[in-house]
Amino acid sequence: MRKNKLKKKILFSAIQPTGFVTLANYLGVLKHWKYIQKDYNCIFCVADLHSLTKHDNNFNLRKITLDTLAFYLACGVDPKKSIIFVQSNVDEHCKINWILNCFSYFGELSRMTQFKEKSRNNRNINMGLLNYPILMMSDILLYNSNYVFIGDDQKQHLELTKVVANRFNKYYGKTFTIPKNIMFKQGSRIMSLHDPKIKMSKSDKNNKNSIFLLDKKIEIYKKIKFATTDSESPSKILYDIIKKPGISNLLNIFSILSGKTILQLEKLFYNYNYSMFKEELSKLICKKLYNLQKRYFYFRKNENYLLKISRIGAKVASTKAKNMMNIIEKKIFL
Repeated sequence: MRKNKLKKKILFSAIQPTGFVTLANYLGVLKHWKYIQKDYNCIFCVADLHSLTKHDNNFNLRKITLDTLAFYLACGVDPKKSIIFVQSNVDEHCKINWILNCFSYFGELSRMTQFKEKSRNNRNINMGLLNYPILMMSDILLYNSNYVFIGDDQKQHLELTKVVANRFNKYYGKTFTIPKNIMFKQGSRIMSLHDPKIKMSKSDKNNKNSIFLLDKKIEIYKKIKFATTDSESPSKILYDIIKKPGISNLLNIFSILSGKTILQLEKLFYNYNYSMFKEELSKLICKKLYNLQKRYFYFRKNENYLLKISRIGAKVASTKAKNMMNIIEKKIFL
């Protein structure tokens, strides 16, 4: 049994705590974590250092970090099977970050799509925003991750990680494992409720565009009711991402939550209009989120348990991180 476990590849995944976790986050990432623990040695990180790139008067990093830990457990992450830790509790993340800074180029960082979008029309750009991809690559490379479970919007950062890792390896010899991406197609493209041409995002200023995992039943029904469908006549429940992007997005959500194929849903709702279909989708979302919320509040009310889990995870992660830093330092320093 022990021998089989050692053969498992290392998979790293992290979510930045923001206080809001969307249905898109759940369907694209969190939903899968419970199952991938069977096939990989998983390292799940709460990336709290990344959250410091934003500042808000209502920003309580300690609280939302505990919130995120509770979501991890509610979604099926098992601390007996996986390492769960908070990024800032492992000092080596910041230490390796400086080293990788010196192997990354300003031009590479300034070309990152996320940096260009977030810095557009922003006169006070903090250096953390530019450095964001390097901290991300620090997280990944520090644990010799074979695979990284990321969303579609992070693919460019992972490609830069590979470039910098190869650059370091070429200079100092084989040191870093070159990571590969794991991304489930199902759930990777959940779109905004009111603008199905853009992805559902927790950073969207209009919260009506997203369903959050802690939304109440009445909020979910209202958001789905007013979600964009399509003006095309007749108002049939058909999947057509070009002509009917709104209803296609809602069908996609229904398919993932129900386990039914799009074709099965088209047949099932053949005689339904948009309003009737939205009613059924709202019921399904509420049912799924009720069970998840119940588990979330069970863990969230026990802060001592969450802190214990984070301390244990940080201890294990620190041991692995220190071993990696020792290898790196021997190649560079006295």
